[in-house]
Amino acid sequence: MIPILEDNIVVVVFPSIFSQNKIGPLITNIKKALKIQNQKFQKIRQDDKVIIVETTDPVFVSSTINDLFGIKNIAIAKQVKNDFKIIVENITKIATDLFLKNERFFLQVEGYSKGFVTRDVEVAATSSLIEKTVKKGIKPGTAEKYDRRLFVHLTKSSAYICIYYDKGLEGIPNNSQNEKMVCCVFDELSAISCIETIKQGFDVKIIVCYNKKSELLDLVKMINVIIHKTVQTQISLEFYKIDSDVKLSPIVLAEVVAGILVKVSISVNIKRISLSISPIIHPLSFFEKIVKQIHSKDLIPYTPLTTLGEDIIHDAKEIGLEKYLNKIEKIGKTKFISSASPKRKIENLVERSMKTKKIVRVKLDVNNIHDILDSVSAKE
Repeated sequence: MIPILEDNIVVVVFPSIFSQNKIGPLITNIKKALKIQNQKFQKIRQDDKVIIVETTDPVFVSSTINDLFGIKNIAIAKQVKNDFKIIVENITKIATDLFLKNERFFLQVEGYSKGFVTRDVEVAATSSLIEKTVKKGIKPGTAEKYDRRLFVHLTKSSAYICIYYDKGLEGIPNNSQNEKMVCCVFDELSAISCIETIKQGFDVKIIVCYNKKSELLDLVKMINVIIHKTVQTQISLEFYKIDSDVKLSPIVLAEVVAGILVKVSISVNIKRISLSISPIIHPLSFFEKIVKQIHSKDLIPYTPLTTLGEDIIHDAKEIGLEKYLNKIEKIGKTKFISSASPKRKIENLVERSMKTKKIVRVKLDVNNIHDILDSVSAKE
């Protein structure tokens, strides 16, 4: 027996602007994510520029989908026919039940309209709502000042009156570039860089570099966030211990990591390397040096943090790395000294580190932190 959707309540996915030509991969990722989380749905379809998910459990389904990249907004909405009278009646009924006493509301209607303009719907629905809620004291607000916003999206055939409306993670759909890239997580900035690589549509092979065991817990906590953004059921991680008795400067550490990335990329035949260096943070001479070194190996360096801005702080919060914001901000304030390290010293560190390789295969669960830590420790 096919479950019946209650009152035509559906999940509406609004693709990000750069996902408009990648609807297919986004729908594929939505299906995959829901299946991984055992979320039930009846149908996923495209309606003009939005994706509609029919489900009897819209709250959990919308929460699962909103972990994906390529989404501008997501909503739980009532679907009705795109008819002026029907839209106004349903906006009035939903808002009457939804709004609280003395609240100011902002009604926004966008999308396809025929025989009327969206502003007509806003005016008619606002008048009807005020009339129906006189005793509750509900009043219209403005775009700048309101207690509750009601958003309505129109397609050629339907109107979606959003009961719940939230922001997505933007970017483009996971793996929509159809290219694999190697990235390394060794500090907070590199974790953001890896996430940005995924957000820009690449499939990532993740390696982890560390110097001391005491660093592992924080690194694995960040990894746990990242792997749950890959839309995979299981993933293979590679750990490398940078074999140095002394604490390396940030510049030397970045150069050693770049060397390890080159070795790994060549060994697995992946041409693209994601680097967590940026000319905005690191000395330009150092940035250019690393990029040239990778080019010289016939590999393609990719720097997702090149146009780094303050939105990185917002991104860190959105993907669950807010705990590390202070460290990320500290990196931004660091004064890097671009001093040339002996080439042989870097090569020796890279060679010694490559010998410490440990592979950890992880079946993604709600929390994989302890499984990963136990696996790394057991292999030492």
